[in-house]
Amino acid sequence: MKNWLMTLVVLLGLQSGLVSAANAFDHSAWNALLQQNVYLIDGGKASQVDYQGFADNKASLKRYLDRLAQVSQTEFDSWPKNDQLAFLINTYNAATVALILTEWPNIESIKDLGSLFRSPWSKDVVSLLGEERSLDEVEHELIRGSDRYNDPRIHFAVNCASIGCPALANQAFQGDNLDRLLETQTELFLADRSRNRLNGDTLELSSIFKWYREDFEKGWKGYDSLEAFLSDYANALSLDTATVESLEKDALDIEFLEYDWSLNRVK
Repeated sequence: MKNWLMTLVVLLGLQSGLVSAANAFDHSAWNALLQQNVYLIDGGKASQVDYQGFADNKASLKRYLDRLAQVSQTEFDSWPKNDQLAFLINTYNAATVALILTEWPNIESIKDLGSLFRSPWSKDVVSLLGEERSLDEVEHELIRGSDRYNDPRIHFAVNCASIGCPALANQAFQGDNLDRLLETQTELFLADRSRNRLNGDTLELSSIFKWYREDFEKGWKGYDSLEAFLSDYANALSLDTATVESLEKDALDIEFLEYDWSLNRVK
């Protein structure tokens, strides 16, 4: 009986260890803040952020950012790529919220935090992997510029605190949910007719596809053109067969919509 109990205890301990090791970093604190302060609207195609709620929990946000800052480059490099990318996406989004809070509630757009000589994205706002970093560094160097990830769906995950942005997910990215959540965010954004729509014979798209077109043409899943990427998401875009054929033949006009930089705050 004692041997059986000891075996059970060992098995339960191993199982617990496997669960806790499922992700390289525990983002549950960020997940809790998102659950409390991010409201999905229009079926999840957009979201509104309760920045006052974040302000009321600023200490929790700071503790989370401090924990992110404790991760060394060596530790980060030892993780699987899914955990690395989830970590960087969460860092970007949490740091963006923290940046908004520096002037909350006297702010209407993240652009208000910039100046004639410096954009808000170029300010050092987060301590990460041993250095003080800007949002630009996190997105364009660590995520896009590292050549580790090459996943254009990150553009529907990193959030710029603006209405024109894809929805801020109300759950944290983790290594074990990364692909599923990236795919969900991509499909939801493409299904949002305020930002991506067919207007007669013209496909009107978010300016994200203009600014980062090269990322959709770098071979992820074999895509070598924006049109190839979009045709694979024809259902989300509600494109019929004839339109998809025109798209694949590069015979469909594409225009890019004006971006709404208004703060994605709760109304």
